[in-house]
Amino acid sequence: MGFGASFVACCVTLCWLCSLKGIQSTDNSTLRSLDDIFQVYAQSSLPRRPRTGVLYNASLPSNFTGIEVSIVRLRRGSFWAKGANYSSFRLPPKIFTEPYSTRLDIVYSDLGNESSHYYSVPNYTLVAPVVGFNIYGSRNSTGQIGNFTTPVTKLNLTLVGGPILVQFPKISLPQNEKPKCVRFYLDGTVEMTNMTLQNMCIVQDQGHFSIVIRTSPPIQQAPKENKERVKGLWKWWAMGFGIGVFGLLLLGFIIFIIIRIFRMRKIGKMEKESQRNEDLDTTNVGHSRMPSASLIRTQPNIENDYFP
Repeated sequence: MGFGASFVACCVTLCWLCSLKGIQSTDNSTLRSLDDIFQVYAQSSLPRRPRTGVLYNASLPSNFTGIEVSIVRLRRGSFWAKGANYSSFRLPPKIFTEPYSTRLDIVYSDLGNESSHYYSVPNYTLVAPVVGFNIYGSRNSTGQIGNFTTPVTKLNLTLVGGPILVQFPKISLPQNEKPKCVRFYLDGTVEMTNMTLQNMCIVQDQGHFSIVIRTSPPIQQAPKENKERVKGLWKWWAMGFGIGVFGLLLLGFIIFIIIRIFRMRKIGKMEKESQRNEDLDTTNVGHSRMPSASLIRTQPNIENDYFP
């Protein structure tokens, strides 16, 4: 691509991107246009004579801050024999590309913090950035992209030597979660598979990929939270009940001791008073003091000395 064509492509695409960035929910045409935009800026970032096997970073406009795009040019024979090991992707050897092209360009993208702006999965949360790659071949035919033409064609891939590996080295997955690999199609559908390798997904084609975990609805969290809350309240209630019963028993015992002491004192006081005021002699019978009378009874006296 010449310098003039590249300049015109960048200017036209930049105007288009300003309106594209403001879209909140991406549709199929937006996702397809996003790939085309990355390809245009990646191609425009190549020098006049790019070196084969060298990864070049693309310069994106300010409204794509946080997104990284890069491109590498390979010969078809070298790609078939060695594959490609760039960015987050490990492409194995023996990948058949169609239609035939002597040279091919691999465009890599990393949406970073902007991933959730363009891609989402219902009831799931992205825990890794959306990364992707597409392979283009150069030939004489032209394809329409926006309001300008560019001499590139997206190639179809057929894997012969093994699957493609997608690595996510900079993420930390939460414990007790089952992450899933997800592939995003241009028609808006998604395909999820189980993650069999740590921080790595196995894919079979080009496109955009990420890792997601299940998002529990709030209505499902409430019973668990209430159960734990009730369990905690029951624990505190049991502890309080035990402390209360022990306190009542202790208080009852103290009151019993106090009443018994007062009663013993009262009985002792009454016994002392009875001992001071009694006219009869007393004697001890067992452990009790009993009154006793004298053995000599009072002699009877004749009231009148007159005898008939």
